[in-house]
Amino acid sequence: MNFVDALKSENLENIRKIPKTDLHSHFVLGGNRDYIFQKTGHKVNPVTRPLASMREMDEWNCRYIGKHFNSPEGRRFLIEATFVQAKYDGITMLEIGEDVWGLGEFFHNDVSELIYAFQEIHHRIAPEIELRLQIGLSRHCPIDYLEDCFKKFRGREEFYSIDLYGDELAQPIENFIPIYREAADDGLVLKAHVGEWGTAQDILTAVRALHLDEVQHGIAAVNDEEVMDYLANNKIRLNITPSSNFLLGRVPDIAGHPIAKLYRHGIDVTINSDDVLIFDSDVSKEYLRLYRSRCLTAEELNDIRIKSYGGNSL
Repeated sequence: MNFVDALKSENLENIRKIPKTDLHSHFVLGGNRDYIFQKTGHKVNPVTRPLASMREMDEWNCRYIGKHFNSPEGRRFLIEATFVQAKYDGITMLEIGEDVWGLGEFFHNDVSELIYAFQEIHHRIAPEIELRLQIGLSRHCPIDYLEDCFKKFRGREEFYSIDLYGDELAQPIENFIPIYREAADDGLVLKAHVGEWGTAQDILTAVRALHLDEVQHGIAAVNDEEVMDYLANNKIRLNITPSSNFLLGRVPDIAGHPIAKLYRHGIDVTINSDDVLIFDSDVSKEYLRLYRSRCLTAEELNDIRIKSYGGNSL
């Protein structure tokens, strides 16, 4: 059965069997909940209604994750659970990584130890998956702190990309220009979370200031025709997470999700999980939810799936 047929039959099991990418995933919240329960006896319940604020999400995270896995061993277990989930979901290209602050917290300030942890688990659990290792930056952290942390990651060819996430309003995007200039010098793919809470103009400002290749979320672009034109003409990819957007109150429903208008405007979009554990949002479910809601057709969703590989063979 091909992907279009799997969608039209609404057969989640068959959808899982077909190759997909996950280019917007946070491994701390990306694990397989059944595996976590089987190994630890700890039950992680997803949210079932739109959250009122990011504070509610932080409270959920503290209750289900932070209190239980806040150790080097716990961190490695979460990486393992994420590879188990990706394999289960038919993911063949996975982009995940560690926040720079986690280097000292969980890996003894040793980048080689961090890289080994991801690579060893990758090869043990799901060697068939292409791992794209990412460097993460928390937007609320002071720039001088992030610059000091980032220096430890420089020159390591194992890393594929850099991403900036957290509160979009924490500080001006321009503050991150020096770090992104160094990241570009190192050949990293440049990504940032923008346009989830901010505006279309915030997306444009970030793309131009940091010379972004890809935007995580970017759904606010739908509100500005000129910004959509810019993204399409300059081939700026948007890595979108529909269920996350809905459950964080950024869109009213899946049926009316901006991804349809963005895609039909010629913008390169991908469909991703964001946080599997909190949003019950693995990639196969995301495709199925978009199809069931009639947001996008099965043929359009398959086109998005194929293009998400960036020209690589499936």
